[in-house]
Amino acid sequence: MNKRDYYEVLGVARNASDDELKKAYRRSAMKHHPDRNPGDKAAEAAFKECKEAYEVLSDGGKRRMYDQHGHAAFEHGMGGGNAGPGFGGADMGDIFGDIFGNIFGGGRQQRPRRGADVGYMMELDLEEAVAGIDKQIHIPTLANCEPCKGSGSADGKVDTCTTCKGRGQVHMQRGPFTMQAPCPHCEGSGKSIANPCKSCNGNGRVEEEKTLSVKIPAGVDNGDRIRLAGEGEAGPAGAPPGDLYVEVRVREHAIFQRDGDDLHCEVPIRISQAALGDSVRVPTLGGEVELRIPAETQTGKVFRLRDRGVKSVRSRAPGDLYCKVVVETPVNLTAEQRSLLEQFESTFGGEGARRHSPKASTFLDGVKGFWDRMVS
Repeated sequence: MNKRDYYEVLGVARNASDDELKKAYRRSAMKHHPDRNPGDKAAEAAFKECKEAYEVLSDGGKRRMYDQHGHAAFEHGMGGGNAGPGFGGADMGDIFGDIFGNIFGGGRQQRPRRGADVGYMMELDLEEAVAGIDKQIHIPTLANCEPCKGSGSADGKVDTCTTCKGRGQVHMQRGPFTMQAPCPHCEGSGKSIANPCKSCNGNGRVEEEKTLSVKIPAGVDNGDRIRLAGEGEAGPAGAPPGDLYVEVRVREHAIFQRDGDDLHCEVPIRISQAALGDSVRVPTLGGEVELRIPAETQTGKVFRLRDRGVKSVRSRAPGDLYCKVVVETPVNLTAEQRSLLEQFESTFGGEGARRHSPKASTFLDGVKGFWDRMVS
């Protein structure tokens, strides 16, 4: 089933401000919250839908990706900046605790923060980016400590923090208001360790190099990111891991320049081919094809070969290949070639020569007019 537009889900315009998004999310979430609609599957689905929409639109990076690419920005691991909808990020489950808890001292127990996201820059050849490829990468990261299974405790015993009583938060008085802050002793985990693990010094995580296989989809371009959920750094005290973001960089190609779904290249031809016309073989990503050069073709003329470009991850059809003709001046001439060219040049004398070189004639007329105006 196709997803509804996130702006439509929240009932706001596409240029809605952050405050308008928040108000719309509160209104929709409170209306469909499972606590208010017990056993109502439709309300539960609507609550999840508005939660997912707000997760994306409330984040500047995700919102830009969504505005540009729609739901495709988060499909097949594609996305930018932060995690896509429903993966990691801030916990937005209980709207009542999240919105009102910090001010009035209520709300839920602070959950341990997730592991940090990891970025990796992957360079690809144009052919690899267009066709897609599986690549192995090696990244340094923080992984769960094996001896203590990520708990940080040598004997596996984890006690409740006596300062915050396991809540992960402590109350602070600020004038007439009571505010909440992460517990300074357990750092918000709500737990304390009496016998820390010696391998990780009670941290629960150790540095290691991870080897991963990354599937690059066909049609990626510079700046595209591939998200591998849960492959970032392990979370502290058993919290969920972060994500890995692989950003694509495509190397310059010897022949083609890419512009979105289109490709551009230069096709050198001889003077005789440009004047008389000819058929030349030009390269494409699918093999060589024949390009017909009409007689009297001028340098800089661009020919379009349809569907010979790139089919990107966001396109339904491939782009086009644009071939720019460049008339090449011959070099290293033999005596015979030089003689023939001199003989050819001699035919351009007299008034009749103007019709053979219309651009040159127009240029010379312009120069003459310029000097006439200068001296008059």
